[in-house]
Formats: sequence, C-alpha cells, structure tokens
Amino acid sequence: MTEQEMMTPERSDEDIVAALEALLFTTGEAVKADRLCRALNLSEARFQECMTELMDRFETEDHGIHIIRLDDAYQMCTKESYFADLIALELAPKKPSLSDVAMETLSIIAYKQPVTKAEIERIRGVNSDHAVNKLVEYRLVRELGRLNAPGRPILFGTTEEFLRCFGVSDTTELPAIDSLKVEDFKAEVEEEIQEKVGV
Repeated sequence: MTEQEMMTPERSDEDIVAALEALLFTTGEAVKADRLCRALNLSEARFQECMTELMDRFETEDHGIHIIRLDDAYQMCTKESYFADLIALELAPKKPSLSDVAMETLSIIAYKQPVTKAEIERIRGVNSDHAVNKLVEYRLVRELGRLNAPGRPILFGTTEEFLRCFGVSDTTELPAIDSLKVEDFKAEVEEEIQEKVGV
C-alpha cells in the first residue's frame, strides 16, 4: 500500500471497480493505467486486481460493451457483435437541431411564460407560427390553456422535455437576463428597423 493510500480512507474493491467504470465511461477514450492509479490513489497491484475484475464483468453475454487494453491504457468500447446496430442508429433519421429563429422563440417562451403567440410576435417583430409549431412538435413547448381575453388566445409554456434538454430542474434555474444586454439588443433592433424604413 502506498503512503497516499494510507492517508486516505480505505475504499472497498467494489467501490474502486465502480469508480474505474465511471472514469472509463466518462472519458470515452483510452486512459493510461498510471493516470487511473493517481486519480484513485491506488497501487499498481491493487489497480490491476480491480481492473481485471471490471473487465471480467463486461465480458459476460449480457453486456453490449467491454473494456480493451491498449498497451498500458484501457478503453470502454462496443462489442463487435453490436456494430450493425450502431450503423443502423447512425443511418436512422436524426431530429434536426433548433434554428436561430426557433431558439429565439423558445427563449421568449421560457422567460415570459405563460405567453401568447401574439406576444411572441410583438417581441420578435415577425410571424412566429412556424417556430412555435416546431417547438410544440419537438415537445419543448406545450399549450397551457387560454387567456381570458377576446379571442381566447392560446397560452404557451415550456415542458419537462425542455427542462431535461437544458439540464435544469425548473425555469428559476435558467440564467438571469443581463439588463444591459437587453437594452443593447433593443437599440440594435430599433436601429435596424430605422434603416429598413429609411428614417
């Protein structure tokens, strides 16, 4: 046991095996043995023992991945028998990424919700039907009800899928809007409008 190991609380082999799995999964590339030893404060002997245990676990038939050794490094990889499935996934239609227009519309909804399409269009200055419909299609936005006003316009807000995609628990965790940037943006928009109308 190294001096560094003696200075830290004793970790069980099971915990070390789980830690090695987490490190290899997270990096997604080959990691040298000495780097893993330093990260976990392990002697080479104990590292080899725990890595062998981890590799043996992934060699069973109920795992789609395994751990390979590349000289003095280790990497988590897909088993060859599942390459065809990876190719099929790569060839499957992908959901397109959000356009700038959609992101702008989504930002307005996220910060102003519940909000009507008319309010969104007043802020953006252009028709937003397509952008709102796409966001509803992607399940990032949903109808929350109707505003108690003439015409009973639909109110829109974000969904659980939105929170999941942006890694927040609720909308209060969204970044605060910089008031100075907002004013700069308003000034740029006004300047652009004046140029267009020849003022």
